[in-house]
Amino acid sequence: MTRFGYTLMTEQSGPRELVSYAQRAEEVGFDFEVSSDHYSPWLTEQGHAPYAWTVLGAVAQATERVELMTYVTCPTMRYHPAVVAQKSATLQLLAEGRFTLGLGSGENLNEHVVGAGWPAVATRQSMLVEAIEIIRRLHTGELVDHRGEHFQVDSARIWDLPDEGVDLAVAISGDRSIERFAPIADHLVAVEPDESLVPTWNSVEGAPRIGADGARAIGQIPICWGPDEAAAKELARDQFRWFAGGWSVNADLPTPAGFAGASQFVTPDDVADNIPCGPDLDAIVEAVMAFKGAGFTDVAVVQVGDETQDRFLAEAAGPLLEKLRAADA
Repeated sequence: MTRFGYTLMTEQSGPRELVSYAQRAEEVGFDFEVSSDHYSPWLTEQGHAPYAWTVLGAVAQATERVELMTYVTCPTMRYHPAVVAQKSATLQLLAEGRFTLGLGSGENLNEHVVGAGWPAVATRQSMLVEAIEIIRRLHTGELVDHRGEHFQVDSARIWDLPDEGVDLAVAISGDRSIERFAPIADHLVAVEPDESLVPTWNSVEGAPRIGADGARAIGQIPICWGPDEAAAKELARDQFRWFAGGWSVNADLPTPAGFAGASQFVTPDDVADNIPCGPDLDAIVEAVMAFKGAGFTDVAVVQVGDETQDRFLAEAAGPLLEKLRAADA
């Protein structure tokens, strides 16, 4: 059975609102909740960027059933991997085993703020491999000393560790990243329903097999549900036009102003070509279920716009989940 999730979009909502949405998303029946981890919003119009780990700590106490996940954290620049190891262990304790640490090689938008520059993609991936090694070692509870190509760790130990450990889900984008990360990850993260990703992952020697070894493929899709299709398209264009650039662009632009400039000629119809907009739940179901067709086990929806969350959760989320589960069955 495919599991369906709700996204806590830190770029478009404040911290108190996110905790409230998390509670209501659990009540309406979502299986899991993922949180972005940003220092800046993609666009000034979104207007928010609270600290995801504080929000998730509060969400862990405000919810009881839903699984939680970062989607995704970069453990190489803004955060040192030793710090990510500590806070993920703490969050797993607070969540009583419901947390998965989602990791990725990051975006310039969030990582440049510490003044360390922005490395090329091959370097970023090499840094992520080494960071995962450090996190894994620290999650054993042993004293760790590390001298690597990118990181140094001196006499570090995590003192509060969950018995069940912390699963690591790693974001991938193509064959090269799959080859590097599949053998050292527990789960796959991707934002496109590319039918080649899961078979390629499962073919890599040493990788946990999705659908066979308990590994999950966790996707994410933005939607803009609303009773008026034209208004939903306008909102999607205002808040999510950055999405049309694709991840090869999104990873490298450094500021919301850069995303505004790069997306200034994107129209509401352009955005609607990539994001289902309006009241048609069947169109949303079709877009979401493309991930199941590509072999994904989990899909989280991103409802665009802070001002739409109350109505989406009250009116649309329940019927949408019913339709998704019927289509899945």
